[in-house]
Amino acid sequence: MYALMEFKGKQYKAEKGALLKVDRIDAEPGSSLTVDSVLMVSRGTGGASDSVSVGAPYVEGVSVSATVESHGRDKKIIVFKYLPKKDYRRKQGHRQQFSLIRIGDITGV
Repeated sequence: MYALMEFKGKQYKAEKGALLKVDRIDAEPGSSLTVDSVLMVSRGTGGASDSVSVGAPYVEGVSVSATVESHGRDKKIIVFKYLPKKDYRRKQGHRQQFSLIRIGDITGV
């Protein structure tokens, strides 16, 4: 069984026990959270005979519980802008912060 959930403006596939890398959230490692914005729920193992519920926009009464595992920062990316023959060069680095969350259970199905 899995669910497609919307979290902080992005969509993730949530399965029980899965580890997801999401944008950083302000929560201590070990704390739990509940996501109510579930877009779709599939009951079964992924075959053709599974029953699927699609929300409009969200599925009623279904929520995903998760716990925060840790926080971190991604690998650095370099943003380099330049214009030829104009003496314009700008170099900037960026490291995106993230949180790792472990999906606990999909309730209400």
